Amino acid sequence: MDFSLSPRAEELAQSMWDFLVAEVLPAEADYDAYREAAGPHDHTVPPVVETLKRSARERGLWNLFLPALSGLNNVEYASLAEISGWSTEIMPEAINCQAPDTGNMETLHLFGTEEQRKEWLEPLLDGVIRSSFLMTEPAVASSDASNIECRIRRDGDDYVVDGLKWWASGANDPRCRILIVMGKTDPDAPKHRKQSMILVPIDTPGVTVRRSLPVFGRQDQHGHAEIELQSVRVPAANLLAEEGDGFRIAQARLGPGRIHHCMRAIGAADRALSMMIERAQTRIAFGAPLADQGLVQNAIAQSRLEIEQARLLTLKAAWMIDRHGAKAAGTEIAAIKIVAPTVATLVIDRAIQIHGGAGVSDDLPLAKSYAWHRAMRIFDGPDEVHIRSLARSELRRKPGSPPAWLESGK
Repeated sequence: MDFSLSPRAEELAQSMWDFLVAEVLPAEADYDAYREAAGPHDHTVPPVVETLKRSARERGLWNLFLPALSGLNNVEYASLAEISGWSTEIMPEAINCQAPDTGNMETLHLFGTEEQRKEWLEPLLDGVIRSSFLMTEPAVASSDASNIECRIRRDGDDYVVDGLKWWASGANDPRCRILIVMGKTDPDAPKHRKQSMILVPIDTPGVTVRRSLPVFGRQDQHGHAEIELQSVRVPAANLLAEEGDGFRIAQARLGPGRIHHCMRAIGAADRALSMMIERAQTRIAFGAPLADQGLVQNAIAQSRLEIEQARLLTLKAAWMIDRHGAKAAGTEIAAIKIVAPTVATLVIDRAIQIHGGAGVSDDLPLAKSYAWHRAMRIFDGPDEVHIRSLARSELRRKPGSPPAWLESGK
């Protein structure tokens, strides 16, 4: 396996780091001040983000997540995504690589018609609108997407959509213009052919954004919406791919997306470790720096070990996607979705502990970072689903068989 970066990717990584240090991290105070003044239920974007977006474009740090535009493979983009994880709230959007827009843009790029791409993909790539992905439902266990009850019914030249969705990230942002909705088109079809995906403009009659759901009591700027879809009528041309392709589209969307999420989590963990080290070296307790305490040294060393292991596992998954495709990398993708958020929460928790009362306050980014990465163990499939998938893969192997990477030619 080769995780080395091309000269261009190395140059982009250095530029990304310079942008982070020179502009993004200093902008966090302005971002937080705007959000505090606007109030938790205001979902307008702080103006400093638009300033950073202009700067990122000038630096050539724009839409790097999409290989067709950036020329980067998954391994190369993974390293850039890790850097963006140092400022999870600001940096991804500053470079137009924020979820759920990246997944939605990939979906439109792969499955959209020419008309769909022109109407929705182009303004998303230009960073002038936002989007949302509607899959999860409050009334069913959406960890098994075959449970989804939202209905998408054909009616002449239209489809009519009815259902209740939640955790629709991005939909509370006033810039959100388009929803990608997953729903059931044929209840009698085979299990993985019942679902389809359709494009629903957010201002379509019958679409009601009820509220934004807080994460551990905190409202994100873009929001996580609960949305009611009641007799929502859209043209049949809004269907993505064909009826019954919902699961196929979801799998194509989630593979690279999980690389992005996991590498950002590793970046967040690395920032927390950096803060932990600085605190340990400068905080004096009982007549000596905290860094002299064995327990603190153990926390620092353990954190570095976990970060490096998680990074290597995620890069392996990215390499597998590049070499064999997302389907062949399913086991690796499941593994990183378990490991990366777990490592992030462990490391951030240690950083919080070493910072004492400051760690749980909003004076530092640690508390909200912990909350977000704890939630990551649920979204995009809870740990238990990925553990089950991983265990089933292992149980299919014959005892005494060669290592999986040798057995499959990986």
